[in-house]
Amino acid sequence: MAVNSLAFALFFAIVFVGMFFPWTMQSVRRQNAWLLLASYVFYAMADWRMVPLLLAATGVFYLVGRMVDATVRAQSWRAASRWTALGVVMGVALLVVFKYLDFLGQSFAALFAALGLRCTWATLHIVVPVGVSFFTFKLISYVIELHRQRIAPARDFLQFATYVAFFPTLMSGPIDRPGKFLPQLSDSQRFDRKKAVDGCRQVLWGIFLKMCVADNLAALTDSVWGAPESFAASRLVAAVLLFPLQLYADFGGYSHMAIGVGKVLGFNVAVNFKSPFLARNIAEFWQRWHISLTGWLTDYVFMPLNISMRDWGQVGLMLAVVVNMVLIGFWHGADWTFGLFGLYFGLLYIPLIIQGKFGKKKRIKAGAHGMPRWNDLRRMVGTYCLVALGFMLFKADGVASFVHYCQCLVRTSLFSVPSLGLPVFTYVGLAMLVGCEWLCRDREHPLQFVHGPAVSSRAVRWSIYYLLILCILLFQGQTQQFIYFQF
Repeated sequence: MAVNSLAFALFFAIVFVGMFFPWTMQSVRRQNAWLLLASYVFYAMADWRMVPLLLAATGVFYLVGRMVDATVRAQSWRAASRWTALGVVMGVALLVVFKYLDFLGQSFAALFAALGLRCTWATLHIVVPVGVSFFTFKLISYVIELHRQRIAPARDFLQFATYVAFFPTLMSGPIDRPGKFLPQLSDSQRFDRKKAVDGCRQVLWGIFLKMCVADNLAALTDSVWGAPESFAASRLVAAVLLFPLQLYADFGGYSHMAIGVGKVLGFNVAVNFKSPFLARNIAEFWQRWHISLTGWLTDYVFMPLNISMRDWGQVGLMLAVVVNMVLIGFWHGADWTFGLFGLYFGLLYIPLIIQGKFGKKKRIKAGAHGMPRWNDLRRMVGTYCLVALGFMLFKADGVASFVHYCQCLVRTSLFSVPSLGLPVFTYVGLAMLVGCEWLCRDREHPLQFVHGPAVSSRAVRWSIYYLLILCILLFQGQTQQFIYFQF
C-alpha cells in the first residue's frame, strides 16, 4: 500500500480517528495499542508472511534490552557488554540471513571456482522482509543506547513494539533513534492543529516530488538503463545526470510524507534530508543525504573505528571513513555495485582529509540578488557531478550492467542531441525542485516558506496548495514503486 495512494488515505483516516477518539486518548497504552495494531496491519498488507518475524525480533530485542538495563544498573559491566554484543550480533545475523546470505554464498562459490576449487551454491531464494534494514537498525541502536546509558528502557513491550513498527517509517525510514522517539510514546498524544497543518503541507510536497518529478524522470532513466546501446551518448549522459534528482525526489518525497504523517499524529520523526544538492563537497553531501542512516553509522561504526585507530593519524581516519562508506553502500543491497558505490564515495573523502577540510561545516550564504556565490555554485555543480557518477553504481543492476553502460557511453556519439522524451511539465517540476531547495534551504520543507511571512495572503497561500494538487492530478507520471522499499 503506497503512501501516495487513495488506499493509504483511507487507511490513515481510520488510524487518525482511532488515535484521537476520546476513549483512546484517555490512556497512552490505548493509543500505543491502536498505533501498534495499525502498524502491523500496514506491514501485513505489504507482506503478511513477515509479520511473525517482525514480532519475534521485537520480542527478543525487548528481552535483551531488559537484560542490558538490569546488568548496567547492577554495574556488572562485563555482563552488560555480553548482552549488548549478543543484541548486535543477532541484529547483524538477521540482516545476513535475510538479505546477504545468497550473495555471500554465490560470491564465495565464484571465488573458489576462480581458484580452481570445486564449490557449488544452491540459491535459497530467501524472501527479503520489507523494511528489514530499517527496523533492524532501530533494534540494534536500542540495546547500544541502553548500554551507553543514554536512554531509559521502554516502559513496557507495547511501547517498544510501537517504536519499532511505527508505520510511517517502517518501510523506508527515516531511522528514528530510541532516545528521541520512545519518550514521545510515554504520554498520550493530543491533537496539535498547527503541527497537523504543517504535516499536511509536508505530505503534499512529498506527493508532488514523487508523482510529478520522480515518476516522470523514471520513464527516462529506466528506459535508457534498460537498453543503453540503443541511445546516443547525450541521452546516456542525461540519464546519469538526472538520476540523482529522481532518487532524491523519490526517497526525499517518501521521507517528507512519512514525517508529515507523523506530525499529523503528533509525533516528531527524524529529518532525513537537508538540501543535499547544495553541498559543496562530498563530506557535506553525506551530512545532508539520508541523514538518519549516515548519522546512525557515524555513531555506531565510524566513531568507534576512528577512536580505535586514532594513533594512526590521518591514515586511521581515512580507513575509518572508507570502511564506514563501504558499509553504507552494502546496507543498500547485496551486490558488489553497492560495495563499489560506498568505496567510491569513501575514496572521495581522502582529499578532504589531507586538506584538513573533513568535518568542517560552513553555512551557505547568498550572494548578489539572493543567488549562490560563484565559488559556492561552482563547488555545488562539481559535487553534483561526482555524486551523479557514483550513483551510476547505485542504479546499475550489477557490475556487468555498469560496465556495459560505460562502454556504450564511450562508443556512441556525444554530439547528437536527441529529445529527452520527457513531458514538458517535468522540466517545470525540476525547476521548482531546484528553486525551492535554494529558497527554502534553512527550512524543513518548502511549503513552510509559503506559510511564513513572505506569503501573508491566505488566498495566495491556498492558490499555491490548489496548484500543486492540480499538478499532481494532471502531470503525474506512471506510478512507480518507491525505490527504497527494496532496502
